[in-house]
Amino acid sequence: MKFSVKQGSLTDQPCDALVVNLFEGVKSPGGGTGAVDKALGGAITRVIAEEEFQGALGSTTVIRACDAIPAKKIVLVGLGKAEDFGVIEIMRASGAAGRTCRNLRARSVASILHGAGIGGMAAFDCAKALILGTMLGTYQHIRLKTEDVKDNSIESFEIVELSPAKLDEIERGIRRAEVIGDAITFARDLANEPSNIVTPSYLSNIAEEIAAGFDMRCVMRDRAGIEEEGMNLLAAVARGSGVEPRFIEIRYESPDAKKTVAIIGKGITFDSGGYSIKTAEGMQDMKGDMAGAAAVLAAMRAVGKLKPGVNVLALIPAAENSIGGRATHPGDVFKSYSGKTVEIVDTDAEGRLTLADAIAYASKAGVDEIVDVATLTGACVIALGKKISGILGTEQGLVDRLIEAGASCGEKLWQLPLDSDYKDQIRSDIADLKNVSGGKGAGPITAALFMEAFTGGVAWAHIDLSASDTDEDTPLAKKGNTGAGTGTLVEYLLGF
Repeated sequence: MKFSVKQGSLTDQPCDALVVNLFEGVKSPGGGTGAVDKALGGAITRVIAEEEFQGALGSTTVIRACDAIPAKKIVLVGLGKAEDFGVIEIMRASGAAGRTCRNLRARSVASILHGAGIGGMAAFDCAKALILGTMLGTYQHIRLKTEDVKDNSIESFEIVELSPAKLDEIERGIRRAEVIGDAITFARDLANEPSNIVTPSYLSNIAEEIAAGFDMRCVMRDRAGIEEEGMNLLAAVARGSGVEPRFIEIRYESPDAKKTVAIIGKGITFDSGGYSIKTAEGMQDMKGDMAGAAAVLAAMRAVGKLKPGVNVLALIPAAENSIGGRATHPGDVFKSYSGKTVEIVDTDAEGRLTLADAIAYASKAGVDEIVDVATLTGACVIALGKKISGILGTEQGLVDRLIEAGASCGEKLWQLPLDSDYKDQIRSDIADLKNVSGGKGAGPITAALFMEAFTGGVAWAHIDLSASDTDEDTPLAKKGNTGAGTGTLVEYLLGF
């Protein structure tokens, strides 16, 4: 889709579909929607009454313009309750309207700017949310389909604004949304691909392309390089697979930087659980266990385009967790990159092992902050479901900024306590640490405490991506991977 803004009246726009809006409970529309209603001789008011259209968030109805205005069809979308209105509501309404326009096979779409001025919302934020919601709500992963394929029909999408004073702000919002939306859909595409395509080598090739495209430095380590570097926890996870692991490193440097932030993504391209094997049902979605890596790679594409004023060290420990003749056994002990020894009690708790070596590497590299994103624990899904991701960290300010960054692009984060009282649960009888607590509960917390032991005192936050995938279509995502974490990383890095 090509996105743009145009100064003018909604009633003068030639297009296949014109999007207007209505708050819940409103019977007689005002503003831009009211102007269109008047031009249509009260058609919108009649539809509201006749079809009992309530304006519930994301609900839509279609009205034929009948040559009264240049638009062929009107798509009326509900914004929900005015008192609940914000960024996420704009995104959800825009996603719903976009899908309706796509289903109408509309090639050209014009839209009212949802929410500008309501509750103090700036035109920039409204435009960003509108475009981002449209991009995410109309996303499809159909690359591998050969039958019954209907691609997105929308070619042009134009925000129509009457006030010339808002045009620059809206334009900036559109351009920001395009980059973030492209990053999130890129992450979705990566995580939705099967594991016979997306291997650690595939991720490393993507990383090299990103680095080359934006003049960043990129270093790859293969199995021998990983072992030579002393990343024995990552090596232990990769031992059972015939697929080669990779440790991926990308560096972005800004001339204006005063800080260096490490972003780390878990890159398990398929997780069988190893000898602590998963059930067949538990294994079927494990191609997406590299969603954290996808988020980091996608964020680096956005960093290359937007060039924030901070240095970024992106790290991805990538491997398959499989069973084989050399696979790690429960009870084996390995020395980590940091020098701490770890008893691997459960080979299915592999993500924290790979991240531990990456976190220690970032700490040794002298970064100021570390943020990791990972599909780490099923316990976090049980606690928060698949709409909210968990976050834990050692510095409250860092956690707060990440939560705020997520909220600005519709990604919900909920803080869990990093309580040191649970540290006893990960102490080993024969090594410094063990990788699981042994069924004593607090799974997201003990996993985070395990990784905290490798931070070397650097400010650190961990995002447990319980919202990385969805089992059903949602207002902003099709069934499959959601790209969660990507927007949060991009918005956070742009804050410097």
